[in-house]
Amino acid sequence: MDWLTEPLHYDFFLRALIAVVLVSVLCALIGAWVVLRGLSYIGDAMSHAVFPGIVAAFLVRGNLLLGALIAAVLTALGIGAIGQRSGLKQDSAIGIVFVGMFALGVALLSRAPTFTTDLSNFLIGNPLGVSTGDLWGALGVTVLVGGFLTAIQKELLLASFDPTEARAVGLPVGRLNNILLILIGLVVVLTVQLVGTTLSVSLLITSSAAARLLARSLRKMMGLAALLGGLGGVAGLYLSYYLDTAPGATIVLVNTAVFLLALLVRRRE
Repeated sequence: MDWLTEPLHYDFFLRALIAVVLVSVLCALIGAWVVLRGLSYIGDAMSHAVFPGIVAAFLVRGNLLLGALIAAVLTALGIGAIGQRSGLKQDSAIGIVFVGMFALGVALLSRAPTFTTDLSNFLIGNPLGVSTGDLWGALGVTVLVGGFLTAIQKELLLASFDPTEARAVGLPVGRLNNILLILIGLVVVLTVQLVGTTLSVSLLITSSAAARLLARSLRKMMGLAALLGGLGGVAGLYLSYYLDTAPGATIVLVNTAVFLLALLVRRRE
């Protein structure tokens, strides 16, 4: 059993394990809604759309996370406004806002004297560099998102699958959609900071999609997505340790393999 306990002697590995499990639970909570509502594109879009907020914060020597959060909220509200007022499908609204925000980030970046390590680390992410403070932050966001989703679950379900009926009973469908988009942005910002864009999207989409193939209810889907994401993260970290590969990329490959296995199981039913 030495192969199992050896990496646990390192504090950075233990923190990475805890971070991956926490992020997996957080992504499962919101990823289930992303998959059910056909918003899989939004994870990648959001992770790039916060770019101008990060660059702007860097230019004024502000907090990068705060800049990313502001950009995420503006992106979410922009997607909601375009989708509701233009009559376009939400994926079109996501594409329009995503491209515009990313272009703004590139334009702002051209004004930056240097592209520092701090900024690139925020975008790329490093699970093995997670601090204790990052873990507490992840726990806090997980509790916050879980509480919000639990409080509005029934209303959000009705607004998602029967918006006409939801409006008829007086539910603020537009506001509920905006809340969901803002929560997605918050989750993306945190997970990108901790584990990077690629792993963030993988945990948000791939694990939830695999759970969707196997689970029959929203609650079971969330639980299974958290379980699959957590197991994939732990397995990926161990593989990266012994194979000397990038931890984020290794975890993504494990999650992809888990999805393919779930697809195979589903087809045999």
